[in-house]
Amino acid sequence: MTQEAAPAQVIVGLDAGTTGVKAVAFGVGSSWQRVAIREYPLLEPEPGVYIQDPGTIVSAASGALAECVAAAQGAEVVGISVSAGMHGLMALDADRRPVTPLITWADGRALDEARALHRSGEAAGLHRSTGVPVHPMTPLTKLLWFARHDPGTWAAARWWVGLKEHLLLWLTGTLATELSSASGTGMLEMSTGTWSERALDLCGVDPGRLPEILPTTATLGLAPAAARDVGLPAGTPVVVGAADGPLGNVGTGAMAAGVAGLSLGTSGAVRMCVEEPKVDAGGSLFCYALTESQWVVGGATSNGASVVRWVAASLVPDRVAESGPGGADDAVLDLAAEVAPGSEGLVMLPYLLPERAPLWEPDLPGTYVGLRRHHTRAHLARAAIEGVCHQMRLILDVLDELEPVRSVRATGGAFRAPLWREVMAATLGRPLAVVEGTEGTALGAAALGLVALGCAPTLTDAVASLSDTGAEPPRTVAVDPRLVATYDRSRASVPGMIAQLDRVADAFSRASAT
Repeated sequence: MTQEAAPAQVIVGLDAGTTGVKAVAFGVGSSWQRVAIREYPLLEPEPGVYIQDPGTIVSAASGALAECVAAAQGAEVVGISVSAGMHGLMALDADRRPVTPLITWADGRALDEARALHRSGEAAGLHRSTGVPVHPMTPLTKLLWFARHDPGTWAAARWWVGLKEHLLLWLTGTLATELSSASGTGMLEMSTGTWSERALDLCGVDPGRLPEILPTTATLGLAPAAARDVGLPAGTPVVVGAADGPLGNVGTGAMAAGVAGLSLGTSGAVRMCVEEPKVDAGGSLFCYALTESQWVVGGATSNGASVVRWVAASLVPDRVAESGPGGADDAVLDLAAEVAPGSEGLVMLPYLLPERAPLWEPDLPGTYVGLRRHHTRAHLARAAIEGVCHQMRLILDVLDELEPVRSVRATGGAFRAPLWREVMAATLGRPLAVVEGTEGTALGAAALGLVALGCAPTLTDAVASLSDTGAEPPRTVAVDPRLVATYDRSRASVPGMIAQLDRVADAFSRASAT
């Protein structure tokens, strides 16, 4: 938070994600900010099942908002604008109470349903019309799973919603979604902005069991109960906002043609703003709405900086213990820095969670290739970091074919570490500007809120009015040609190493047949 006095007007961006809620109060026309964060767990009650408790999320959002409102010290809060993570699904009963937990994007229970859509040939057509590759992450496939495997829940569910809708219901008392979050369900017809008849026929859901789709700039009023919880007057404007991915591009300033936004957190993504819906012929990229006239095309990897946490727990628990609480990332990074770029021929394919772009093969197993006796834990650690960066480059290459990418603006806590910045820039082989600050997607939400409330003419103007003009500009990471060549060779080595393993597969096939 900056040290100047609270401004006359404040807008709050509320960003609910996979492992926590962030609320940021921004002074309108001022550099004043207050950031409030509440974390919560991503639950895994059994392998491959990743859920969250809806009540815990609401409590976290309430606490973060209340902290921001209190910090505003009596300034007029002109509105709250909401961002939420995509692809979650939960059932509500007729009284709009949760019947299920929130089933998150990481949940893999609908793997067979996704496979069936690919085998039938339906997947390609769905991608072209909805902009969402068929994958277990999507609410479309999750609904297919419930219809086939959980008839009790299917019968009890009056409504099917996601995280954004649950938050809006708590905040405003209105059950509704918006164009951006709806575009991530796999059930929105991009050309019309309405629920897809074909998708709904496939999963057997009547459109009356889905919420109304509002524009991302629609405004509702803060409900009395939520108002009491957060310390605001009832009726305070609540801008329904957009999904976290598209708003991330707004928050990082990646809105111009040829400028990609890269985010690296638990997962990772590369996205670019376009003026109309479009998808690639190969089915690798998503297309999600930001507004009716602005869309975001790109791809997401399920396995981002969380891979480092796996390395810490599995390979270097002794170093983590020595480094103390919160030192897992530092322990892995310090270890990885002991090894030269390229990890002496070792490459990790970090498919620890069901992978998304650009392959959309959720059952791909993670693996190390090129492993030799001289490789140590340090090599394994560095190869994990490099492997995540290679996946981001694969997404960027597909995006580059659809819309040429000149530069990349990156955000995420991982980039506080020099090693992440160095490896990512060299792997991408393009200028990389690292946008500092923790506000990110919350800034995008607040900017969209200002446009919706008529306080700014464009998103660019809105971001400028909420930003600290005296802050340091984005840090530009130099692209070292020698490192670029090293990582180009590393990527080029993967097909050959995998091809060599075909003989191993043949040998095991013969052995199992005897």
